[in-house]
Amino acid sequence: MKELYGKHVVIPFSAVSELMNDLVNIIYFDYRHIDDKLLDDFYLDAKCLLLGLLQKAHQLDDSIGNVEELAESYLSKLPSIREKMDLDLMAIYNGDPAAKYLEEIVTCYPGFYAILIYRLAHELVLLNVPVIPRIMAEKVHSMTGIDINPGATIGNSFCIDHGTGIVIGETTIIGNNVKLYQGVTLGALSTRAGQGLKGIKRHPTIEDNVTIYAGASILGDTTIAKNTTIGSNVFITEDVKEGSKISYQK
Repeated sequence: MKELYGKHVVIPFSAVSELMNDLVNIIYFDYRHIDDKLLDDFYLDAKCLLLGLLQKAHQLDDSIGNVEELAESYLSKLPSIREKMDLDLMAIYNGDPAAKYLEEIVTCYPGFYAILIYRLAHELVLLNVPVIPRIMAEKVHSMTGIDINPGATIGNSFCIDHGTGIVIGETTIIGNNVKLYQGVTLGALSTRAGQGLKGIKRHPTIEDNVTIYAGASILGDTTIAKNTTIGSNVFITEDVKEGSKISYQK
């Protein structure tokens, strides 16, 4: 068991939290009324924090490569993350009649924040950076009650309404124009095999234009085909055909 502790490298949660705040301010500086001078300060601070954290990550796994190149590559992704987030922002706005202003969603909605941090963390996963993406995800989980594994794959125009209690597992694939309500679980059917399941698809695939209402559980390598509506409190472990409407039945 001792060898599982790796190289005893500690990645500070406080530095990851500060990095998250800087990245959010950089991406949505215009909604947060940040001027150019302050934006430059956030960028420099984020780069410094990122380099320090990547150096720690490199000590855990030196296969991630040169940390300076890695930092530059990651920061270059921020504009494309903003583009994706703007699609998510409009999906949330168009789907919620209670939303009066886009700024309200950016600054107040836990679902929007959870998606934003997921997209920031997911880019680190794509760069094979260890631990840091999970810390980001767990910080958001503790703040919002929304648990999105950063390894999940999520398409454009993703909408989380309310959000508390949502769980999205590591190998989940979500298409475009998908909407989830609170308490939805996209989880594994069984994890009894433990580490033997590593690298195996064990979570659902949700295709385009699917709405999943509160409390639904969809488990295992299950496909919910496009243009489907899943009602509240249903339990699904088998594929659902395109255009279906699944509701609770006694």
